[in-house]
Amino acid sequence: MKLINIGFGNMVSASRLIAIVSPESAPIKRMVQEARDRGVLVDATYGRRTRAVLITDSDHIILSALQPETVAGRLNGREELAGEEEE
Repeated sequence: MKLINIGFGNMVSASRLIAIVSPESAPIKRMVQEARDRGVLVDATYGRRTRAVLITDSDHIILSALQPETVAGRLNGREELAGEEEE
């Protein structure tokens, strides 16, 4: 099982991810609010701005403070700058 660091030491199973999207569009904002209402939202931003929304096959929604490109790079095995979490 491969784990992906989504920021601040939080890990997600790579095999469970369906999509990594930006939180800017209205449909994604609705999806996040509905997940919050249903109790399946995991906020891993540590109070920072949400920059990526991760959708899992178990219908959980995970919020990350990292850019979608950074998470995707980690998923593909490329390491990004370690200091990006503090931006």
